[in-house]
Amino acid sequence: MIEVQPVLLSGGSGTRLWPLSREAYPKQFLPLAGADTMLQATWRRVEPLTPRAPLVVANEEHRFLVAEQLRLIGAPPARIVLEPAGRNTAPAIAVAALIAQSAGDDPVLLVLPSDHVVRDAGAFRAAVHAAAPAAVAGALVTFGIRPSTPETGFGYIQATPGEGVHKVLRFVEKPDAATAQRYLDEGGYYWNSGMFLFRASRYLEELGRFRPDILAAARAACAHTDPDGEFLRLDRTAFAASPSESIDYAVMEKTEAAMVLPVDIGWNDVGSWSALWEVSEQDGDGNAHHGDVIAVDTRNSYAYARRLVALVGVDDLIVVETDDAVLVAAKDKVQEVKQVVARLKAEQRSQAVLHREVHRPWGSYDSVDVGDGFQVKRIKVKPGASLSLQSHHRRAEHWIVVRGTARVTRNHDVFELFANQSTYIPIGAKHRLENPGNDMLELIEVQSGDYLGEDDIVRYEDVYGRG
Repeated sequence: MIEVQPVLLSGGSGTRLWPLSREAYPKQFLPLAGADTMLQATWRRVEPLTPRAPLVVANEEHRFLVAEQLRLIGAPPARIVLEPAGRNTAPAIAVAALIAQSAGDDPVLLVLPSDHVVRDAGAFRAAVHAAAPAAVAGALVTFGIRPSTPETGFGYIQATPGEGVHKVLRFVEKPDAATAQRYLDEGGYYWNSGMFLFRASRYLEELGRFRPDILAAARAACAHTDPDGEFLRLDRTAFAASPSESIDYAVMEKTEAAMVLPVDIGWNDVGSWSALWEVSEQDGDGNAHHGDVIAVDTRNSYAYARRLVALVGVDDLIVVETDDAVLVAAKDKVQEVKQVVARLKAEQRSQAVLHREVHRPWGSYDSVDVGDGFQVKRIKVKPGASLSLQSHHRRAEHWIVVRGTARVTRNHDVFELFANQSTYIPIGAKHRLENPGNDMLELIEVQSGDYLGEDDIVRYEDVYGRG
C-alpha cells in the first residue's frame, strides 16, 4: 500500500447545526457522535493508514482549536495551513497539494472533510487501499456512498457499471424526491461524499487545465507564506483573489480522469439536526438525546440539553438547548435553521458567532451575568498559559481566584494569588494573568465601567501573535 498524505479540510461553519455549531466554534470541533470531536474522529480513522502527520487546511480564526484538539489525542505535529478567507474546496485543496509537494515528493493525497461521520472505520480504510492503485496510475478518485434512501439533501454521482473503481459518467445536483427515487431504483448512482484520493501533481495538472486562475492564485498564496510554528499563513491578498469554487465544479465535473469507488462505510455528513438524529443511538420510540432529557409519550425526536429538558406528547421534533439559545424545530424543517443564522447575522447578534463560553488559545471565559455597568465572567487558564499584557480604557476588573495559582502583573508589580484571594485592576493599568501551575486556573472576574465590550483592549505583548 502506498503511503498517503492525509489532508483534513476544516474550514466549514456548520450553520445548519446552530445553536450548537457557531461561526467561532463550528461542528468539526464538537463531539456530536461520540466522545471525540469530529476533527479528532477523522484523524483517528486515518492514522492507521500512514505515518505522515496530517496536513490541515483551516480558517485562521480556528488555528488554536485545531492544534489543541489534535494535541489532545496525541496526533503527530500537524502542518496547519491558515486560510485568511473561505474560498471553497478547489483552492483549499490546491494549496494543500502545493505544500505537500514542497518537500520534493509527489504524495497521494487523501482529502477528507473533517466534519463527517464514518461508522465503519475498517471499511473506510479498506476502501482507501482499494482505490490507491487507480490514484497512483493518475486517476482522480472520489468515494461514492451507496444510497439507502432517496435522499434529496446530497449530490449524486452516476458511474459506469462494474466492480471496484470505475469511471464517473456525471455529477448530479441535489435532486427532487421523484428523481432521487428513480436514481435509487435504477442503480448506478451514489451519494457524493466529498472525499478524494489522487496524486498532488494530477490534481494540480487538471486544475491548471480547467481553472488556471484558481491555480495561479494558489501558487501566489503559497509563494508568500508566513510560517508561524506549526501554522502556515497563506498570503492574504493572493488567496483572497482566488475565485470561490468547489472541487466538483472546478475539476471533477470536467476531467476525464474522474473515477469513483462505491462504498458502504456508515457515512453521514451530519449536515442537519435530522441527520444527527439518524446517526445517534435511539430508544424504542425512536428518540435520541444528549444530556438530561426525559421523554414522555414522544416519538422520533432528538433533544440536546445542558439542563433538564422534558418532552411530553410530541413527535418528530428537534430541541436543542444551550447556555444562551434554544432551538425548537420540526424535524422535516431543520434545513431552515440557516435562515435563523442569517437573521442573527443581519441583526449583528453575537449568538450567530459566539457561544456564551468563548474559547481562546490560553483557555476560555464564560459571561455568566451582565447588567448596566457590570459584567461577571468565569475565566479558565490552562497550565503554563498566559493572557496578553494589556490595558483597558473604560473598565476596571476585580479578580477572585477559585482554584489554582494566578500570577498577576499589575503595572510594575508581579505577585501570586491562591484560592480565595483577590486583586483589583484599575482602569488603564497594564496587566497580565498567568497560570504558573500544573492545574487549571479558575477565577471570577467582575468588570465595572461605562463600556464593557471586548474591543476595549490594548495589547502590548502577546505570545499568540494577536494584535
